[in-house]
Amino acid sequence: MFDLVPIQTIAPDRIEALLDAAFGTDRHGRTAYRLRDGMLPIAAMSLAAVQGDELVGSIQCWPVLLDRDDGGRTPMVLVGPIAVSPAHQDVGIGRALTRAAIAAANGIEGGDALMLIGDPDYYGRFFGFTAERTGRWRLPGPFEAHRLLALGDGVPDTAGDVRPRVSAVAA
Repeated sequence: MFDLVPIQTIAPDRIEALLDAAFGTDRHGRTAYRLRDGMLPIAAMSLAAVQGDELVGSIQCWPVLLDRDDGGRTPMVLVGPIAVSPAHQDVGIGRALTRAAIAAANGIEGGDALMLIGDPDYYGRFFGFTAERTGRWRLPGPFEAHRLLALGDGVPDTAGDVRPRVSAVAA
C-alpha cells in the first residue's frame, strides 16, 4: 500500500531521480518542459506517493495559460509529469495521483481547464481527458496533436498559444 503526501515533503533530488527512472535523463528536451520552464509547481496539486520511506510516484501540476488568438487569455493547469517507479507500476499509483490532483484543482485558478500531453486511451478511459477542444492550440515545441488532451468546463475551444503563466503564484 502507498500513501499520498505533499510533494514538498520529498527532497527534490529524490523527485528528479524518480523522473529520470520513469522518463529517462533526456526528458528535459520535451515540449512539456518548455511549458513549465522557470515555473514553480502548484503545491496544492503536486503530490508524491510513498511506501514507507520509498518514493514510488509523483505528480506535479503547473500554471499555464492559453494566449488566445482573439486577444483573451485563459488560465489553465498543466498536469504532469506523472511518474511511477518502474518497480511499482500497474498497481494504481498513477491513477491515484492523477485523481487526487484533479480533485485538488477545485478552487485553483485554471483548475477548471486541465491539460496534459499523454496517452489518449489511458487518460480518456480513466479520467475523461480528450483532444476534442485542443486541435487549434499551439505549443512551444513538437507534439502529437492526438496526445494534447484537456479536461474541464473551462477548457477553451479556440486557437492560441499555450504558455507558462508567469504571474501565477504557486499555491
